[in-house]
Amino acid sequence: MAGYVEYMEAGVPSPSGPTIGVGQLLRTWRRRRKLSQLDLALIAGTSTRHLSCVETGRSRPSRAMVLRLAEYLDVPLQERNNLLLAAGYAPVFQGSSLDSDQMMMVRAALNALLAGHEPYPATVIDQNWDVVESNRAMSVLLASVPAHLTDPGANVMRLILHPDGLASQCLNFPDVRAHAIGRLLHQVTATGNADLRALYEEVSAYSLPSGEAALPVPPPDPASAGVVVPLRIRTPFGVMSMFSMIATVGAPADITLSDLAVESFHPLDESTAQILRRLAESA
Repeated sequence: MAGYVEYMEAGVPSPSGPTIGVGQLLRTWRRRRKLSQLDLALIAGTSTRHLSCVETGRSRPSRAMVLRLAEYLDVPLQERNNLLLAAGYAPVFQGSSLDSDQMMMVRAALNALLAGHEPYPATVIDQNWDVVESNRAMSVLLASVPAHLTDPGANVMRLILHPDGLASQCLNFPDVRAHAIGRLLHQVTATGNADLRALYEEVSAYSLPSGEAALPVPPPDPASAGVVVPLRIRTPFGVMSMFSMIATVGAPADITLSDLAVESFHPLDESTAQILRRLAESA
């Protein structure tokens, strides 16, 4: 929590503030990426003097320059639209519904990924960790989690960290909690996303499964984690040990696609693999 407080007190404005000029927005993103003006000017193929004039508002950047700087600063597509608007240009990135015809092949690819990962759990999530779609094995994994956490609009961070969720079954919860909250904090500081900030504040304040107040989050213990931070869950069928991998869409040009990722869970041992196969067969 201390790192988040220090960040918010650093005086860095929100990148989507309606009254902030494009120069201030670009400076905000540059500082988020921990780049000097010289660093960014060299990467983007411009001069430090021109970049300084843009940031201070003495020079209006061209549309191409705004997009080039945003690309090198790895600015999310929605925020690139905001940069263009702040500079006086029309936005260029669209956000298509996953139900639209133009997304048909994307939906097919996502469904194939989810189905192909059976009998192991997998889910499609958006930038705020909200569940968009899941395979059947994910439902099996969450069978003991109450409906208020698994109903439409479910959130992966809440599923893992809420006392009523997997936290109550997790045998290595301190490490899992530290890893999840650390990842979320990194996203908050890297993007300035207000929804992620609210989610971080919510889940970091959850009480522990034992009912005790949440403690400051130490970093995960590498000695106990091994090569990955596992998720070890106690189930009626035995202990399951899994790790997760996250895949994103390559080179997205659509806001909706840029916000999507597939989180897939994999067994860490043969015992877990057998349990998941049996559960899938019985389901």
